[in-house]
Amino acid sequence: MLAPERLSDLIGRIYDCAIEPDRWPDTLAEICRAIECASGIILLIDLEHSRHKFAYSWGVSPQWVQRYLAYSPELTGFYRYLFRRQLCPDGEPLILSHYIDAVGPRGQEVYGDLTKPLGILDMMQTVVLREMRRLAVIGANRHESVGALTAGELATMRLLVPHIQRAVKIVDILDVRKIEAQTLSATLDTFTAAVVIVGDRGRIFHANAAARRMLAAREPIAAVNGMLSIRDAKAGHDLADAIALARADEGKIGSGGIGIALPGEEPTLAHVLPLAHGDLRTRLVPQATAAVFITRAESGPPADIAALAASFGLTPAETRVVERLAGGATLPEVAKALDISWMTAKTHLHHIFSKTGVSRQADLIALIDRLVPPVQRPKPS
Repeated sequence: MLAPERLSDLIGRIYDCAIEPDRWPDTLAEICRAIECASGIILLIDLEHSRHKFAYSWGVSPQWVQRYLAYSPELTGFYRYLFRRQLCPDGEPLILSHYIDAVGPRGQEVYGDLTKPLGILDMMQTVVLREMRRLAVIGANRHESVGALTAGELATMRLLVPHIQRAVKIVDILDVRKIEAQTLSATLDTFTAAVVIVGDRGRIFHANAAARRMLAAREPIAAVNGMLSIRDAKAGHDLADAIALARADEGKIGSGGIGIALPGEEPTLAHVLPLAHGDLRTRLVPQATAAVFITRAESGPPADIAALAASFGLTPAETRVVERLAGGATLPEVAKALDISWMTAKTHLHHIFSKTGVSRQADLIALIDRLVPPVQRPKPS
């Protein structure tokens, strides 16, 4: 396991990436060294528009990255299979060699092409963001000279994953844009997401234009005696706890403060980014404790799934079942997520089978893989 000082340093580096995404390669280097891996990559995949929103790497050549991304059509199917929740719970490192026999000859060929030329013994990949429209994965590659990955490396990655999840979510909200102290106010005002910079106990230091509109409407946030306030008691308690931990010890914040549901006319979520530590983040607003990002919760299926549903005449209820199955959920998980009985979910599934001309869930997912466009390579910057 990592020494506390090194773990704290790594967590700080990860959060710095939320402010300056171009720091990901150096941060990947430190993560890989901590788990004795020779190279790493982090991807944010925009499933709605079938493209990589960002792709950063360390320890591999640009040619290898391009080869990796060139396999996007095949990798789309791999992502759907390997990163299903029943195989790969969110935040749980997945050792690809354990599953390579299940992906068929073509999957094995792709895996061999990506590993053998570099002497990679194994690839560890972890889902750090899973939404209807987004999937983010961090991967680390183990060289054959070091030997197989062990429980120790998996345990270290599990400690880092909540912080990577937070940083990736903020990078996604900020649309992979850098924030600088000199232009903080102007930059924050360009974001559609509401951003509130707070100090100890939630004292408001700065609010961007979107946040000021929410504060004026007192929905879903308000200012009470200069303090950020949430009408819902549980959400307010969760937010206060996350802000307190951001100030006291950001390494202990864990998954707290990620996706706090804020009840209101429109479903919204709050995400807390610690700002009280580290040279980079403390430069943004002196004395600040955290940045609170407030976004609208996703609603409606991604465009690709909606188009597929329309072509087969699926009802809205059936479309909701399809989009969750396509995201890797099991039928019981679908029923729970949609707050319906398992029998109702099963009935929807039978109707979907009838309309799409398939007879098994595996065939339905294969149909989606054929009809929904694969992930594309990132556009050159």
